Amino acid sequence: MDTQIAPDAGNPPARTDRSRVLRAFNLSLAFVLLLVAMFALQSSGWDWRPWSVAPLESAGLLGLLGAPLLHGSIEHLGANAVALLILGTLAGSVYPKATLRALPLLWIGSGLGAWLLGDMGSHHLGASGVTHGLMFLVFVLGLLRRDRQAIAASMIGFLFYGSMLITILPHEPGVSWQSHMGGAAAGLIAALLFRHADPMAARKRYSWEDEEEDIQPLADNELEPPAPGQVPVLWQPREGRDFVVLPFQRRDPDDRPRE
Repeated sequence: MDTQIAPDAGNPPARTDRSRVLRAFNLSLAFVLLLVAMFALQSSGWDWRPWSVAPLESAGLLGLLGAPLLHGSIEHLGANAVALLILGTLAGSVYPKATLRALPLLWIGSGLGAWLLGDMGSHHLGASGVTHGLMFLVFVLGLLRRDRQAIAASMIGFLFYGSMLITILPHEPGVSWQSHMGGAAAGLIAALLFRHADPMAARKRYSWEDEEEDIQPLADNELEPPAPGQVPVLWQPREGRDFVVLPFQRRDPDDRPRE
């Protein structure tokens, strides 16, 4: 079966895809290095608490901007760094425009969820809300767009971080499920808003699709049987008769074959 793909006037598709993946990975890595630098600053004795989310306190709103840059431990930072590299590269390479537009929503949404749902007197920090937002963004875009790349990205994201569907609910003391839920809700909203931001990938076209288009449609009256007078007569009776008698000779009994 022959396949036809619409020609690309720019760079070859493989080279373009490779450059998009590399660019998304570099940007994700740069953000992870920024988190490492901020964690080193925290370890130096800098007072980070004013930049964390303090639920239901007006001063805690400053954490909407600073909390994703802060982490409580090296394990906390490492888990979020790996998730950011994987999900950031996946989202940024498949949906570069949608991801860029969605990041402010994910950033603010994760902090807003912690500020609205968290317990007073607590402090919420970490980029886990952003990672949950990226995962829900990729997963929901796969359900909405349903092209080959979107479905593949959705399956890869779910394979690595499908457990994030559970961690948006209370499950472990000391873990900010509130920021997870806020980031997930922001990712869902961003997927609905920006699902058309990136163009669909070129779809393969098969030869039989061209053959179907070349077939001319039948008129409505072509499917009706013709009138009796329009049917051609293939047999004519003899003159003066409306039937024909075919004579058969009687067979002599003596001519029957013998064993």
